Amino acid sequence: MNKKNLIVALLAVALFVFTTGVFMALFSYLLPVKQLVKTVPPTKLANGSISFDASLPKTEECPLNGVKYSSQQRAWWEKHRPLGVMIENHTEARPQSGLSFADVVYEAVAEGGITRFLAVFYCQDAPQVGPVRSARTYYIDFMSEYGTSPLYAHVGGANASGPADALGQLDTYGWSGYNDLNQFSIGFPTFWRDYDRLGHTVATEHTMYSATTKLWDFAKTNRDLTNVDKEGNVWDTKFVKYTFKDDAVASERGTSQSIHLEFWKGNSDYYADWTYDPTTNMYKRSNGGAPHIDFDTKKQITAKAVVVLSMAELNAGDGYENNIHLLYQNKGTGKATIFMDGKQIKGTWRKDTRTSRTLVYDASGNPIKFDRGLIWFTVLPLEGVLSVK
Repeated sequence: MNKKNLIVALLAVALFVFTTGVFMALFSYLLPVKQLVKTVPPTKLANGSISFDASLPKTEECPLNGVKYSSQQRAWWEKHRPLGVMIENHTEARPQSGLSFADVVYEAVAEGGITRFLAVFYCQDAPQVGPVRSARTYYIDFMSEYGTSPLYAHVGGANASGPADALGQLDTYGWSGYNDLNQFSIGFPTFWRDYDRLGHTVATEHTMYSATTKLWDFAKTNRDLTNVDKEGNVWDTKFVKYTFKDDAVASERGTSQSIHLEFWKGNSDYYADWTYDPTTNMYKRSNGGAPHIDFDTKKQITAKAVVVLSMAELNAGDGYENNIHLLYQNKGTGKATIFMDGKQIKGTWRKDTRTSRTLVYDASGNPIKFDRGLIWFTVLPLEGVLSVK
């Protein structure tokens, strides 16, 4: 090899080494940054709640209601399973905590015309939830839709022998002492009483609270339930997701809409109203004639979609005092009315078994595509009132 060729070869080798080094340096520098965005855990605040980095891009879809969150938030929610909490709506319980952080809410009459909420949490953390009240059989049916062994938090429940025996059903389903988080067997600090929260005296039954992080932590530490069970089975293997869409563009939205719901006639403290805001494409909730406020956020509760499920309401006839335990025919099919994008969609609902998803269709039989956001299901007795303006 002559001198000229040797110089060219050496320069080529040097250029190769240099470019390779630059590439490796850039690769090793950039890769950790990319990984850092995905793996840095959220911040745990002094009150035990979770805070996420709001500056991260929202690319990950919540499987329960379609809202887009960051990869940091998804990495967090994928470590646990859905959690349902029974939250009461007695006038002495208002304003409640936690409803605005739920992904999905179910509302039905618990007894005496007084409604109660099953708030389902998965993709968001609520620093406080409550007041927490007792279980009812139809709420268990709805919670049973959320995959294998969903967490269910409550304070006792209906237990008179018969079709409304919620506690007996939890035993039968294999939930008791496992995914069932009954305050009677758990106690402080996962649950606690707060007699001073509202600034005035209320009856003891309206003072029980918890927090979603505390409930998920208890399930992990004491029940071996995270996103997987103790056998390693993932909770969502058979979970049926709804289909989600982006909001309708402004020109395709309704301009105004008011929804009025009466569960039991004459029980005006428990009438519900939803007022559509076309600017935000949200429905603002009123409870008993007043704006429904979340105690912790001090903001009015809103939903992206309000779904009214018409169902036959029956007394359980189980011998309990004043025959107050109720049943709803929530398996089979029935009429559904969906409010979304400022419009009313008349359709049907279908639920085949306890563990089957409640599916919602339009009048042509097409599955509803929900806007991304809180979905609020209202179980309205056939004798109830639904009026729309």
